[in-house]
Amino acid sequence: MKLKLIAILLLTALAFSACDEPTNTGRRRRSASLLTPASSGNPYEVMVVADDSVWTGYAGKSIQNILDKPLRGLPQDEPQFHKSHITEKHFDKITNLFRNIFHIHIGNEYTKAKLTVEKDVHSTPQLIMTLNAPSQVEASIYITEHAKGIESLITSTEINREANDLYFEHNVKFAKKVKEMFDCEFYIPVDIKKMKVGENFIWASDDGLSSIQNICIYSLPYVSEKMFTKKPYIALRDTVMKRNIPGGHPGMWMQTNPEFVWTKNISVNGMYAMEARGLWEMRNDAMGGPFVSHSRIDAKNGRVIVVEGFVYAPEKMKRTMLRRLEAALYTLETPSEDDNTKKEHGKD
Repeated sequence: MKLKLIAILLLTALAFSACDEPTNTGRRRRSASLLTPASSGNPYEVMVVADDSVWTGYAGKSIQNILDKPLRGLPQDEPQFHKSHITEKHFDKITNLFRNIFHIHIGNEYTKAKLTVEKDVHSTPQLIMTLNAPSQVEASIYITEHAKGIESLITSTEINREANDLYFEHNVKFAKKVKEMFDCEFYIPVDIKKMKVGENFIWASDDGLSSIQNICIYSLPYVSEKMFTKKPYIALRDTVMKRNIPGGHPGMWMQTNPEFVWTKNISVNGMYAMEARGLWEMRNDAMGGPFVSHSRIDAKNGRVIVVEGFVYAPEKMKRTMLRRLEAALYTLETPSEDDNTKKEHGKD
């Protein structure tokens, strides 16, 4: 199976000018490590290792502000990361297996605040960020100034982990249908298996009893760059969803809540994409929930490819479910992307 690196670099993310290592977010191959055991913890969990005085002080409050920041586009506030805290003396052969670790060291031996990033040190997969600073104030200033970069690093690392796993285990039937209809590579979780096919549209669902996770892909003729702005995007999405995702009775269909939609530009595999996230609702019904989508240009075929994940989970927390679907969006490879890869490698 063909494997390529996925670049999930947010265009607005700040670079870590003081890091010893670059924040590489490329997808890596999954392999059984002979040197490190499997990491512990769940996706989007971060363990902060710091003295109690640091955790309750300026530096600890600064990193907690990042971890506790609500994930945009959910119907209720949910922090974008789950956090835990231990002191340095409790960082041992068990706790050092955690998947995402943020160390804070304060001491006179450090002349300035500096962050280093390491991968797969004690377990696999693992991300370890270590901030050394001469004082809590300087540590707090550094964390605050680099908040977007820290947030982006943790998020893109988790997305790459989940997206990479989908290359090895995914819904094969769905992938084949996508290839047949769109000539694209696109991989989704194996449990999302119920499928409905429309005109230039595929909708897959896990059809759960208490919550439903959904992914769809559709294409539109490229008209202008305005398709990648908020209002035209909403209008096009509503047209497509009305035609393909009706409700249980006449007069019901999926539509976008225009008051709660956020868009931004991102890069996937070095190519432009527009990310949109927000809330959907069923017209004339009480159903609704969050969604996240990517709109990509397929210049080779003069079209726009849209992939989207959306969740219906009343009375449940939705962050983890939506993040799981979001990772799948990054597996999309368009024919134009494949041509660019060939050119980079000197192939016809």
